[in-house]
Amino acid sequence: MKSLLQTLLAIFVLIGMSSLMPVVSYGADPTFEEILDQATHGNADAQYKLGDMYKYGEGTPANDKESFKWYTEAAKLYRDLAEQGDADAQYLLGDMYRFGEGVAQDIDEGVKWYRKAAEQGHLRALYLLGWMYQHGGSRVVKDDREAVKWYRKAAAQGHSEAQYMLGWMYQNGKGIVQDLKEAATWFRKAAEQGHTQAQFNLGWMYDQGEGVLQDYVTAYAWYNLAASQKHDGAKYNRDFILAKMIPDQIETAQKLSRVLYDKIYKQTN
Repeated sequence: MKSLLQTLLAIFVLIGMSSLMPVVSYGADPTFEEILDQATHGNADAQYKLGDMYKYGEGTPANDKESFKWYTEAAKLYRDLAEQGDADAQYLLGDMYRFGEGVAQDIDEGVKWYRKAAEQGHLRALYLLGWMYQHGGSRVVKDDREAVKWYRKAAAQGHSEAQYMLGWMYQNGKGIVQDLKEAATWFRKAAEQGHTQAQFNLGWMYDQGEGVLQDYVTAYAWYNLAASQKHDGAKYNRDFILAKMIPDQIETAQKLSRVLYDKIYKQTN
């Protein structure tokens, strides 16, 4: 079965799904009228998006009644697909229960559907379960060990925020024995995907010699990358260690920065 939703909340790509979701070809950035047309023809993704548009006033005046109507229609179709084992539908149904969109809010039910999606390897669900267990809250008991479990599954699939959070858990000994070397490993994986805070943290570890050998050249390079993404702390730290470096080190660090920048941002853009 095709994916229900290739990009949620960013570029909304409409995809047909057998008789439930008739195929209608639109551009990459469909108009409100195009989404409304697709929604009225039974496309659950379009119905969900239309609920968002009415809720937030995107392309049309905000209207809570219309928003609830379209969320409700989407929930019906997502439930059918979720019960058939579609992981995207399970994740989205979890969202709808968590936030009370088109259904009565029920955190327990939301977590149930997130878990079903996660057990099928749904990347966003894996990360979100980790986040929910780390922070706790309504109906979810804080459990760092459980958070590490789900972060690790998402991180292993390349989810950069999960990689960063797993690094943070190792760095701070939350839910797992503190291991600065492992922290640096996961920060590096996230940093190489363009995660700004991971770049800063990795720079800090090289700066301080935590989990890695102290290396101002490498620290400068990672700080510089984070600073290029508007991280103020990275800019301050980069300029601070600059005073400790000799000209040859500075030249090497700047070259390394350019290599990393080209590798990361030309690859991700």
